This record gives sequence, structure tokens and C-alpha cells, in this order.
Amino acid sequence: MPVVAPSTVSSKLAPVRRITRSPRRAPAELQISSTLSVPVYEEELWTSRQRQASPIHEISYRACFKPQLPAYFIERLTAASDLVYDPFSGRGTTAVEAALQGRNVIVNDVNPLSVILTRPRLELPSVSDIDARLRSLKFAARPKSGLDLSMFFHPDTEYEILGLREYLYRRRKAGAEDSADRWIRMVATNRLTGHSPGFFSVYTLPPNQAVSPEDQQRINARLRQEPEYRDIRALIMKKTLQLQGRLSAAERWRLKAAATTARYLVGEAAVTPRIEPASVRLTVTSPPFLDVVQYARDNWLRCWFNGFDAEKIAQRITMSRSIEEWAAEMSAVFTELYRLTAPGGWVAFEVGEVRRGTIKLEEIVAPLGVMSGFECNAVLINAQRFTKTANIWGVRNNSLGTNSNRIVLFRKN
Repeated sequence: MPVVAPSTVSSKLAPVRRITRSPRRAPAELQISSTLSVPVYEEELWTSRQRQASPIHEISYRACFKPQLPAYFIERLTAASDLVYDPFSGRGTTAVEAALQGRNVIVNDVNPLSVILTRPRLELPSVSDIDARLRSLKFAARPKSGLDLSMFFHPDTEYEILGLREYLYRRRKAGAEDSADRWIRMVATNRLTGHSPGFFSVYTLPPNQAVSPEDQQRINARLRQEPEYRDIRALIMKKTLQLQGRLSAAERWRLKAAATTARYLVGEAAVTPRIEPASVRLTVTSPPFLDVVQYARDNWLRCWFNGFDAEKIAQRITMSRSIEEWAAEMSAVFTELYRLTAPGGWVAFEVGEVRRGTIKLEEIVAPLGVMSGFECNAVLINAQRFTKTANIWGVRNNSLGTNSNRIVLFRKN
């Protein structure tokens, strides 16, 4: 395979490099082998001001990327009605952004929570239907949770949560669950615990990290707090208005249009026989970064609410302790991605930054894609300007944490 020079990076990407606010710099080179090197572009490729993200994205999930990342590639490397795919879909950022731009979508994740968080935002039931459904809910009985949740919820709030959980379970079991039910399930799943009065719980960690009951008891003791009553119907409605309030008529139409053909898969990213060969124009994805995120621990309460076994799900998620183990998993994923990518199609594979920047996963990913048959077009590193949140957590430079988006861009000839 010939050397990939900077000039071979897609011309569709070039305009953004010319208008970026950061100084233009010549790319470095990532040496893959004695015969192959790849240009590395490190710039501020997108900012929050370049394209204001739609509020429909504002669903919390551990280790998710911002919608500006998939938007960058969708806008430049696809056309209307092209098929966009994410094999590690998480909260569904790629799918929602692709739908907003009039593309067709497929999502896959081994965690069934992904479908719960993604599908309702494409179906997009009306606010009036959601309001009517919430008003119709009646919780006469007081079902048992099987768990002591008193450290998180006021007794009356817990009663409402258990009643809603039972209602949704019965609707799904009877095959009667509709788009309004799925929307309510999604929002309730996202509002279970958090660090403001907008959540069902007493003050705790941000909503993408559910602490253990024992840790919450310690938080309550330290802050001298007790759970106050939260009206879950009112909070679900409030979040609904936040998610849908600024959507234009055109955006609503595109989301619902995408929902008519969207496919939601739950399984291994390396084994997706339901996706036709050579059918995907663009994949934008981000796999688990080694064992950085503990998905079972962070999602145990969300899994409980939806009737899933968090430990069984965690056993299926790629949680590799070693580079060798992770590389073997990703090699199988790239083989499958090559099968389903159309000729001339693209894969944007985001690998972040782990272990204080000492491990650069792009150096592992690039040769894996090449060995699977792809051309490695470039490595793009979006240099992050730190936010207030990052500074609160004590991250003040690019030496700590997952501080930059590192995307390896592949093309199938």
C-alpha cells in the first residue's frame, strides 16, 4: 500500500481546516510500518459555536462524545439518505445527529440501554401525547422494589418510580408499549439520580454515574441531607420540554422520517449479520477505552429500572485490561466494518486519550484498520478548549484524562 500523504485527506475535510480558529500547522506523521505513514492533524476542528447542537442530544450517558464530532464527518462525507452506522452507539449521538441531517441510521450496542435512550428521540412523540399519558397514569398499588432505595428517594417519590416501573413493565410484556411509553421510559431512566432538583433523587453524582447505596449513605451523612419529595410526572414533563422545545418543524420531520427505516441492534460489534454487506456509507463510533469506564457500576440503577441484569451486560462489554486483549477485540470489529462498508465509504474511529496520555490508541487502531483492508487516511486530533466542568474536576491541561478527541479516519477503496 502506498504512503498516505497529507494531500490525500479528503478534499471535503479541507475547508474546515482553512477556517479553523487555531493556527494552521503542517501535519506530523504516524509511522505504521516501514512502508506506510499517516498524516496527523492536531487542531480545533470544531467548537460549540460552529454548530449549536440540538437540545434533543441532551441525554446523559457515561463516556459519550459531543454531537459536533459525528456532525463534522456526516456533513462532509455523506449525502442525504446515505446510511450512517455506529457499532458502539451508547446514548445514540451518531444516530440522532445523522437523522437530524436526513440520513438513514443503524445503531448497535451490546448494552440494551442504548436502544432505550436512542429510539424515542427518533420516533419523537408529541409533547401533548406525552403529557396526556403522564396524566393518565394511576399508581394504586405499592409494588416492592426488592432493593432498599431509601437513601436515594423520598418514600412518595419511590412509590411513583415503582408504579411507573410496573406500568412500563406491563405495557412491554403485553406488547402494548408505544412511542409515548418509550419516551417516558427514556426520560425517567435519565432522571433517576443526579446532582440537582431536576432529578428524582437527593443530591448525588451526575446522572451518568449512579453510586452504590452505601456510597450514597455516606454522601447523605456528609452533606446532612435527606431525600425530598420529587414529582416524577412534573420532572419528566420538564425534561421533555427541554429536549423538544427548540426543535424546528424540519428537524422533527427528519427525525421521524429516519425512525421509519432505523434499525436498532443489540449485540457484539464484531458480529452483525443483519447488516447487509457494502451498505454503510459512514461509520462514526467510539469503543470502550480499555477498562476506563465501569459500565455495570455506573448503570446499575438504570438497569434495575428497566429490568436488565447489569452484571450480565457488563460481562459482554469490551473491558480489556491489556492493549493486546483490546487490540484483538478491535481487530474483529474492523473485519466486520470492512464487510459492511460500501466501496468509497468511510470509518471515523474515535479513541480518545487514556491513562494520562501515556497510551495513544490511534497507534494501535491505525494498523488494525489497514490489516482489515481499509486505507488509513488520517489521524485527526481535536484540541479541546477546557470547559468550566473540566476545571471543576481539576483538569487544566492536556496531560490528564480523556482531554481530546482522537479520530482515526479510514476509507474503503
